Amino acid sequence: MPSVWIKIAPWGLLIASNVFMTFAWYGHLKNRSTTMLVAIFTSWLIALPEYLLAVPANRLGHGVYSTAQLKTGQEAITLIVFTLFSVFFLGETIRWTTLIGFGVIFVGVAIVMFSK
Repeated sequence: MPSVWIKIAPWGLLIASNVFMTFAWYGHLKNRSTTMLVAIFTSWLIALPEYLLAVPANRLGHGVYSTAQLKTGQEAITLIVFTLFSVFFLGETIRWTTLIGFGVIFVGVAIVMFSK
């Protein structure tokens, strides 16, 4: 039976990697005065730590979870991080239709994560 740490560590690393990737992909939208080249280069630099977290997360996690479970769990984390980022960093309002759509995706995540 794997230790509790090895079951939790991949998810913590995936949360951290998702924060970096969300800033890399969408952070430049807050300041559109920078050139596209600066936005691309800055995003690339932000994405590097994402890989430094995501690769170990998946390596550790694959000992406990299937690849499908890791991927669907990562997608659920992405939606949560993206929603928080949109609201608190970009100042956007999340529409109820978006929440319903995300809810449908979470049903899919639950099916993959908890069915045997």
